[in-house]
Amino acid sequence: MSTRILAIDTATEACSVAIWNQGETLAHFELCAREHTQRILPMIKQILSESGLSLSQLDALAFGRGPGSFTGVRIGIGIAQGLALGADLPMIGISTLQTMAQGTWRVAGADRVLAAIDARMGEVYWGQFERQPDGQWLGADSEAVLKPDQAMVRAQTLTGRWATVGTGWQTYPDLVSGADFALFDGEIQLPHAEDMLPLALHAWQNGQSVAVEHAEPTYLRNEVTWKKLPGRA
Repeated sequence: MSTRILAIDTATEACSVAIWNQGETLAHFELCAREHTQRILPMIKQILSESGLSLSQLDALAFGRGPGSFTGVRIGIGIAQGLALGADLPMIGISTLQTMAQGTWRVAGADRVLAAIDARMGEVYWGQFERQPDGQWLGADSEAVLKPDQAMVRAQTLTGRWATVGTGWQTYPDLVSGADFALFDGEIQLPHAEDMLPLALHAWQNGQSVAVEHAEPTYLRNEVTWKKLPGRA
């Protein structure tokens, strides 16, 4: 498969980049809270160099569209748009929550995943995902910002075994306590760009890329709320 896609994510405390290069994957991941702007461009330059590729040789640029840190999501989409504009590349927005679901499939083989990111203000960014036989995930419509008791209501309809991913489970260890199903640690706390690649590849093959000017973040929470919280990362 001759497709080449660069994936970039800065939506959480992590910075990560990955390249799909004709079936080969190369990825870098760093914890760099509050240093996204200093780290992400050098990481992109490094991975392109290691891949022997220039931006103009790529087919598309995937970006972590959120939800996550308001600042981190904005940094990621801004840098991705700048690179895509300069190289005339289409863009593919990938859900942070779905990326973590894909991650726990990679490391633990989990095909049913509850993703929760600490959204602060007593809430979590929440998603329920189920992997289909063709490798795609159902559950994009479940993404929401919820209070813990609202997450519990969502979870009451579930059965079987579900993997947990994301920082929300550390913040709220009893997030769905008492629910009538089994939980296990999906071993993924933060999104990794390498897990964006299978999702981006499927989107690319199905014509789901967009022009630079149409690339949009997913906040789930009203932007005005964030503007009332200066210094919120």
